[in-house]
Amino acid sequence: MNRIPRGADVPVPPQALHVAVSWRTGHGVPDVDVSALLLGAGERVRGDADLVFYNRTDHPSGAVRHLGRSAPGTPGSPAADWLWLDLARVEPDVGRVVLAASTDGGAFGQVPGLDLRVADGAGNAVAYRAIGGATTETAFVLGEFHRRDGGWWFHEVGRGYVSGLAGLATDFGIVVESPPPPIPGPGYVPPPAPPAPAAPPVPVADPFGGEFRPAVYQGRGKETVRCDPGLPPGHWVLLEIESYHSLSTTIETCDAHGRAEEYLLAAYEDEVRARTVALVPRARPLALRVEADAPWTLRVLPLSHARRFDSHVEGLAHDLVVYEGPPGVLDFLHSGESRFTVHRHTPPHDPLYDDEERDLLVNEVGEVRASAAVPGPGLLRISGDGPWKCAVRR
Repeated sequence: MNRIPRGADVPVPPQALHVAVSWRTGHGVPDVDVSALLLGAGERVRGDADLVFYNRTDHPSGAVRHLGRSAPGTPGSPAADWLWLDLARVEPDVGRVVLAASTDGGAFGQVPGLDLRVADGAGNAVAYRAIGGATTETAFVLGEFHRRDGGWWFHEVGRGYVSGLAGLATDFGIVVESPPPPIPGPGYVPPPAPPAPAAPPVPVADPFGGEFRPAVYQGRGKETVRCDPGLPPGHWVLLEIESYHSLSTTIETCDAHGRAEEYLLAAYEDEVRARTVALVPRARPLALRVEADAPWTLRVLPLSHARRFDSHVEGLAHDLVVYEGPPGVLDFLHSGESRFTVHRHTPPHDPLYDDEERDLLVNEVGEVRASAAVPGPGLLRISGDGPWKCAVRR
């Protein structure tokens, strides 16, 4: 573990990294949220999109993503909020990536065991810093990545704010809108509100993909992941897994007794960053069997994080996309050597049962050109070993 002395710089590799702000949970301990700010000229953000946090999880460049919080355990157990960043993808006009954290429901003086950890994609430690001495601060700049001599360096900062994430973000050029002022004077009667515009049609998948705080799980080898019991029962969740240098990476559902039940993903590439979907049981928490020969990271995300399309979409290997268009014909093109499959998931006919409806639209090997009719919106679980494209004919 590379422990960083206060104010010191350490070189970091220009590659994909995981950043975790960790603490110990407990009664009265506020939650901690991690965020990143990408700074350009004048040490300021170039726009609101340069703040990546729980309400804006992906930077447009693809260089930074907010992954969410590890599922909390019993009081006193560790928790962490996670960022993923790839320094090689940071745009040339960005000179610094600032790492910050803020509290929800208290101050940092109430947060025990606070630290900052940076690791590479294989889980090897790059930097570590324990953070102590906080009192009334509700936001901190914990550290930053900055360019120097053609490479990237990490610098520990530790500057606190009592004005929360809004005050910290304002210092770096984010414009935080103030709430509307109260209406003055007694007896004020507001004018009638204009009629609300008609709501757009809701895709079929949305009612079955409830919102919740994302969770991150890490392991190595074969492990059973018991997901947060607070996941919305009877709804789909998006599963995203990363592993590197493993002969195979698989995800299976588990039955009520913890036995492996059904494959959701089977990937055999050397570098896996794949997405699939699981239906949360109504009578018990979701349990998954994850297996890889190397360290893996599994994220459980709301279905709203899945890509959506109604005419054209492209991807690589294994992905989950939401088709939102009307009935039509889907034309698939796959450039690979192994089996290429497309499953369509739709809600169960009887909402009291967990069995979703599935159709196998495509099941072929190698270079694939295939077409399949779809009666309307649904989830498409696509699996291959190379780039693929899907276009819609109506």
